[in-house]
Amino acid sequence: MRKGLAAVAGLLALAAGTTAALLVGGDTEAAAPPAPSTTATAAITRQDLVDTKTVNGALTYAGERQISTDAAGTVTSVAKEGAVVRRGRPLLKIDRKPLVLLYGSLPLYRPLRQGVDDGPDVEQLERNLKALGYGDDLTVDEHFSYATYLAVKEWQEDNGLPETGQVDATQAVFLPSAVRVTDAKVSVGDRTAPGRPALTVSGLRRLVHVDLNTDDQALVKKGARVTVELPGGERIKGRVHTIGTVAKSSDSAQGQGNDSTTVDVDITLDKTPTTRLDQAPVEVELVSERHKNVLAVPVEALLALREGGFGVEVVENGAARLVAVKTGAFGGGMVEITGEGLTEGMRVGVPES
Repeated sequence: MRKGLAAVAGLLALAAGTTAALLVGGDTEAAAPPAPSTTATAAITRQDLVDTKTVNGALTYAGERQISTDAAGTVTSVAKEGAVVRRGRPLLKIDRKPLVLLYGSLPLYRPLRQGVDDGPDVEQLERNLKALGYGDDLTVDEHFSYATYLAVKEWQEDNGLPETGQVDATQAVFLPSAVRVTDAKVSVGDRTAPGRPALTVSGLRRLVHVDLNTDDQALVKKGARVTVELPGGERIKGRVHTIGTVAKSSDSAQGQGNDSTTVDVDITLDKTPTTRLDQAPVEVELVSERHKNVLAVPVEALLALREGGFGVEVVENGAARLVAVKTGAFGGGMVEITGEGLTEGMRVGVPES
């Protein structure tokens, strides 16, 4: 649509001379030249047109969240921005003691040790110990057994942690899957304290985020197909994954100026982009409306009329006449038109390429 609109805007100026030659006393149908003013023509076709709108977005990663630790001390190691951290690997080290990533949906909200009440967080820990190769005699259930205690001590020894048999938030953090470090908020040598944000991480799945103007909410629905143009011209199909329900103010959202309000829209992609850039600017083509079985001509066939609006130059039997038209949908370089006497197969003048 943006290309069609741009072409129309250009024609407002470029077609003025041609249009004036076709008009006599401002009457669009009163006079016509004995021969067409252009030698190139295109057929009026009947087809479906999809009206689209392009909005700006950013290529990013799913599931961004903040990571902190209950440990206090000096940061001696921290994962670099862009690094992928998987189960059993440290996100950072404080006083050379690691904060290890483990997989699970529950946060480590209490110390896990012998004597704690049974619970799904215990099972989550035991599942990780098993996956990492600890606890040959360990049964994965909700009970913290003596076998769990021994497996924890073995895991702690291998990771340079105090061999207490107890796991707490100074040693581990549970996240649903492997993460990518998007922002390191601490550096080696920094002092840190319990609760201080240390890292921002995200999932590994790429997605596109759009701050969509609330005026355009009708253009999107969950599951709708879109086309995303990435840096370098790469185009990938995608699907609307989530649509925010809370509007937020933005001074510059989508370049629309002050006092605009937007909603968050996240789009998943059908394939992995070639670019690895985070927050790379992209363009998202949204389907506004589908017009079925309409008459259409190339956008370049439109002529700006002196009294306003557009017309097309119909070429028949070596002569031309100007017909005023109303425009509808734009799509694929074509524009929907309606006008008196226009039918499929007629030829209209277009600029020579």
